[in-house]
Amino acid sequence: MFEALLKYSFLQNALIGSILASIACGIIGTLIVEKKLVMMSGGIAHTSFGGVGMGYFLNIEPIIGALIFAVTAAAGISVINKKSRTNTDVLVGMFWSVGMAMGILFISFTPGYPPDMASYLFGDILTVSHLDLIIMLILDIAVMIVITALYDHFKAYLFDEEFASVVKIRTAILEYLLYIMIAFTIVVLIRVVGIVLVIALLTVPPAIAKFITYDLKKIILSSVILGMLFCIAGLWISYELHIASGASIILVAGLTYVVLSAVKGKLENRIILPLRKQL
Repeated sequence: MFEALLKYSFLQNALIGSILASIACGIIGTLIVEKKLVMMSGGIAHTSFGGVGMGYFLNIEPIIGALIFAVTAAAGISVINKKSRTNTDVLVGMFWSVGMAMGILFISFTPGYPPDMASYLFGDILTVSHLDLIIMLILDIAVMIVITALYDHFKAYLFDEEFASVVKIRTAILEYLLYIMIAFTIVVLIRVVGIVLVIALLTVPPAIAKFITYDLKKIILSSVILGMLFCIAGLWISYELHIASGASIILVAGLTYVVLSAVKGKLENRIILPLRKQL
């Protein structure tokens, strides 16, 4: 694969896409896990399918359509939840279903042969284009700027929302920003692992990082590095075995988590628990 990497531009795009996706994934995935917004992220991801269908129907870049739908869903869930006090799970389920339904309708109305949606549903990092890389880079920069500028505020909001409100941090604005950044990250990841599998890549790296540290900055950095390793390993397996890249990446991540979780459990049973009993 390394020789092919120097020869083929689609592999170079895939490698760069892996790195860009891992940056957003590591940062926002950590916030999602800490704030317990996994299902919210799934709802936004599936709603974005409506934007993909709209892109094909209007003959525009499907990723642009996905971004519009994802940001609209993120803002809509947050605003409706604040104003009507509707259960968040109900809103997520509604946007999830409506977004998928709209995507199917748009595709059915698109003239000509129906497009192949597999790469958007399950990911195909080998089809990442230069435009996809530009969009990924812009969204990555936006996420990094917001998190860097408001890191202390987000840290307070994540771990003690009441305290954040007491010290005059505008938690409602932080919530809106977080939801929008989740939408940005999901759009970045769609071309890598797809709408269906996006939740796994958002949650597995932070979950593994928390095996070794509880420091938020270290979790974010570890998640970014782990995301890169999973994407590159999955890309290599996909290229060598001629299988779906999105599935390869998620299987590598999932198996790594299972193995490390088992090892951690054995270490705790054999070393840590006996030491606690002695103390």
